[in-house]
Amino acid sequence: MSTSYLFIGGGNMGRALIGGLLSSGQSPASICVIDPLESAQQACREQFGVDTRSSLPDALDCDLIILATKPQQMGEVCRALSSCAPADVLFLSIAAGITLTRLQGWLGVMRPIVRAMPNTPALVGAGATALSANAHVDAAGRQVIDRLLSHVGSAVWLEDEAQLDAVTALSGSGPAYFFLLIELMTKAAEELGLPPELSGRLAVETAYGAACLARASDLPASTLREQVTSPGGTTERALQSFQQDGFERIVKNALNAAHARSIELARLVDD
Repeated sequence: MSTSYLFIGGGNMGRALIGGLLSSGQSPASICVIDPLESAQQACREQFGVDTRSSLPDALDCDLIILATKPQQMGEVCRALSSCAPADVLFLSIAAGITLTRLQGWLGVMRPIVRAMPNTPALVGAGATALSANAHVDAAGRQVIDRLLSHVGSAVWLEDEAQLDAVTALSGSGPAYFFLLIELMTKAAEELGLPPELSGRLAVETAYGAACLARASDLPASTLREQVTSPGGTTERALQSFQQDGFERIVKNALNAAHARSIELARLVDD
């Protein structure tokens, strides 16, 4: 039996999930997007051919509702959904910092809810998503979520919802860390005399290749690093420079800062 999907919000992450569904053979007729912005509606219609609306109808008929709106709008959206969504419909929230308990309070009755922390590589089918479910999500519900997210990358289930703040610091914000490293490597290579276009291309391809190698290997990253580090060679000299400049401390401080901010943002969302 085909699953029907309702997306609340037609932004980048929502469109990534829609694109993944359609690439797997899902019919556009089974997908609806609700977004108050006409520009977002138009983008979804033109790119995917799905139904779009500007507001919620009086009654909903769907299997999965994806909450892809901004965190500060989530309370209003959920309270509106509480009066028109079927009692057994499955919810998937991709809003950062909004806890299962808070979502449950806004939605009213004891509904099955899953929280997800995806990341932007989902836009190219290479996302990494962590998931946490409340007690009302059964095995069938988890399978529905797994099928959806399998089309945009990989997903892992967490037993402890509190770990999502650490996931936010690691994989949620993580793509930006690698983009920064690519940016800085490109700039340094330019200063060494390489043309800008060549520097950028080599930096991106090196990052891509290293990630592919790490994913394909059963070895930990530390062992892979050792395998490409010849004693007395150029790589060893570069890594020594990283260590002397406190690279490990810099990375640890960055993730701790992102983790703290994730917790802080959750507290800033109004009830």
